Amino acid sequence: MSIDWRERLLQFRAEIESVADSTAETASTVELDQSKVGRLSRMDAMQGQAMAQAVRQRQRQKLRLIDAALARLDSGDYGDCQRCGEPIASGRLEFDPTVLLCVDCASKTEGSQ
Repeated sequence: MSIDWRERLLQFRAEIESVADSTAETASTVELDQSKVGRLSRMDAMQGQAMAQAVRQRQRQKLRLIDAALARLDSGDYGDCQRCGEPIASGRLEFDPTVLLCVDCASKTEGSQ
């Protein structure tokens, strides 16, 4: 059974974009009009806004990774480790189709930090 990586990446992108659409309102500016909202409610809203903005930032980063993976598919480099050039295990790609490094290189990178 061969995995259609392009279809998988496009589906992954669609899922992220659909979640991004639902979080857009939460990340919008919080009103500071004290006559409409109490201080604690405003603080809760600001905390919710900050969390939603962080989620949206991670979503944008994931979309960039998906676009880069699609570009690697087009160039024929998809599935090859960006450090050593060896093939990335299919199980690793199935878990995260945007991964750039094989397990050995990822372990070395994490160990050096």
